[in-house]
Amino acid sequence: MTSRHDHYDALIIGAGIAGSALAQGLSNQSTKSRPIRVLLLERSLAEPDRIVGELLQPGGVRALKALGIEGCLEGMDAIPAKGYCVVDSGQGRSVHIPYPGGEEGRSFHHGRFIMNLRAAAAKAPGVDVVEATVTDLIEDDSGRVTGVKATKKAATLDDEAQASARASSSANGHANGSAAPGSEKHTYLADVTIIADGCFSNFRSSILGKAVASHIASTKSHFVGAVLENATLPIPKHGTVALVKGYGPVLLYQISQNDTRMLVNVRTPLPSDLKKHILDNVMPQLPPQLHDPIRVALDKDRLRRMPNTFFPPVPQSSLSTSLNPFASNPPPGKRGAILIGDAWNMRHPLTGGGMTVALNDAVLLSRYIGQVLQSSPDALRNWDVVEHDILKPWWWERKGLAATINILSVALYDLFGAEDVLLEILRTGCFKYFELGGQCVSGPVSLLAGIAPSTLLLFNHFFAVAFYSIWLLFTTKSYWWLRIWEWPFLAITSVRVFWKACVVFGPLLWTEVRWWAPSPDRLRVRGLELILLTALAAASFGFVLRDGYGAPSLLRYIDWIRT
Repeated sequence: MTSRHDHYDALIIGAGIAGSALAQGLSNQSTKSRPIRVLLLERSLAEPDRIVGELLQPGGVRALKALGIEGCLEGMDAIPAKGYCVVDSGQGRSVHIPYPGGEEGRSFHHGRFIMNLRAAAAKAPGVDVVEATVTDLIEDDSGRVTGVKATKKAATLDDEAQASARASSSANGHANGSAAPGSEKHTYLADVTIIADGCFSNFRSSILGKAVASHIASTKSHFVGAVLENATLPIPKHGTVALVKGYGPVLLYQISQNDTRMLVNVRTPLPSDLKKHILDNVMPQLPPQLHDPIRVALDKDRLRRMPNTFFPPVPQSSLSTSLNPFASNPPPGKRGAILIGDAWNMRHPLTGGGMTVALNDAVLLSRYIGQVLQSSPDALRNWDVVEHDILKPWWWERKGLAATINILSVALYDLFGAEDVLLEILRTGCFKYFELGGQCVSGPVSLLAGIAPSTLLLFNHFFAVAFYSIWLLFTTKSYWWLRIWEWPFLAITSVRVFWKACVVFGPLLWTEVRWWAPSPDRLRVRGLELILLTALAAASFGFVLRDGYGAPSLLRYIDWIRT
């Protein structure tokens, strides 16, 4: 739809997962007197082609239902996802990890899903979809963002184009956006500007500040992607995580009837010949039935890569910084602008949780905006109200799901991509922990699926894996009780394994429990902070050792976890 007016209640930059879903969520809200007016700007409405964002966890499916757009999963040859199969290539073993309670996710071609979301947003009442490249944020004399300047394509999604997009999406599962040649500069104004322009955001630094935006992000590796044709996975309709010794995890999942996505972890610096690296080092450790499809894919298509970046969320409200004397002053953020999606918060894509977090954020943020506008149609013009009644409660309510998935993604990558002996011990313990079954499987996979938003549950299972790994050090060899002379060495190794677990989990936990935005000189966990987190871990598991050191109390703890 097109509009003669240039002023909106909300302006969204980026029609990806977060932006399109948020536009739909806002269209479900209204003021007392009228629908909310939303402008959704997107640089290109053509179908995107990406190698990530193709596996939606059950928690993301729930969020789509909450937005009323679960139909976006239909008509695009999507494949039901019923869990995972973890393959330990070095040991020649695998473990089945199904989603609990019959929950299902979906896997699909990313571009097709995006086109369905955009078609739904274009159809939503009160939403205008415009193909335009945002060049600048407009600020008033006080520095508040009041809108954007954009270069607008001559043809946008008018009513006829929307109908065509929806028809094409329904028939083929996707649609190709196009625009007539020519463009014009335009100014769009809004009470609030929401930035959802993805992981390569053009506006993140201008909102958060260059110091915070550049130093808080970290990239350990890349995913190199290819599409395998007619490949057979170890368990149909399950994602496969292959633990390749020395090179990290390989993720495979079916994205259509004939296509399977393969994502190969490659650490930095990248090898000069990626195809040779995969053929020589990675493929021999994958299940044999995948070898021929991999060779064909590498001969046929070019490899593409994406950085695996961890970018923890930074509070966008000055209310959070006022509670802490060590917080940055002034806090990051600009009045009038809100970041959402990968522009604000990224995690490792190994767990496939990014879309689930983005969709859940869209559900929560649209709800809080709707509640504020119910009290006053012009409430978004008062930034103090936005901070107190929208940003602050949204920040805390999203924590359960977002923090759990953020921490889990990086911690699991550190274990699965083990680079030293201590991490290998933890990785082996993690695999054997899954083999115990019961809650040792359903608990972690519920966290992974986004249906158990509990950082405490994650904490419990992570350190249960750590203690179980230590227990295995003493018990994996035959007649272990006779090898007493090894116990001093194993005791020292046990302490080192526990400390490694704290070093992996502690800093990740700190990025989430910290309720203030960091100053540029306090972006990393200090030694005292890590010691405090370690003490917290030890205290939380004190009952493991309550009856004395050794096997009985640990086995009771493992049994408690399972039951």
